[in-house]
Amino acid sequence: MALKATIYKAEVQITNLDRHYYAAHSLTLARHPSETDERMMVRLLAFMLYADERLAFGKGLSNADEPDLWEHDFGGDIVRWIDVGQPDARRLVKAAGRATHVDVVAYGGKPAAVWWQATESQITRLSNLTVRMLDEASAEALTALAARTMRLQCTIQDGEVWIADDSHNFAVNLVTLRAAAND
Repeated sequence: MALKATIYKAEVQITNLDRHYYAAHSLTLARHPSETDERMMVRLLAFMLYADERLAFGKGLSNADEPDLWEHDFGGDIVRWIDVGQPDARRLVKAAGRATHVDVVAYGGKPAAVWWQATESQITRLSNLTVRMLDEASAEALTALAARTMRLQCTIQDGEVWIADDSHNFAVNLVTLRAAAND
């Protein structure tokens, strides 16, 4: 018998002063049996970073043809393709051909740094790709917030990201390794 996904609920209040985006989202996250709490929380962080009314979670681990998150325009074209982790260069090239913007939120400490060293030279021609790296301490702090029911606040101002719940408040350290030319 196949294992089923574990369902998590998140009430997220987003205040993004950089993009002038202010909204509350009621989200349902399905954590794949092979997915860690850390990866699920990085997916949630990616949602908060790029929040939009049309941004939705993809099937991710269950379907190799879909990203972790994506945003479609009203015509069905992919505006934003977001992967978390360490996607291979071929996947990024394919995504760059399908979407206006491609974003990666990498995490995982030294293995992620090794992934970036190996991948960077293979994706230099992708003008619509942005890669950001989450540091280990921020990933650990996010993972500590994982619960079946979450109420989170995210504030983004001048490129700084703050996450809070009822008892925690911390800055998220994200380093932009590569910025898209079209952003």
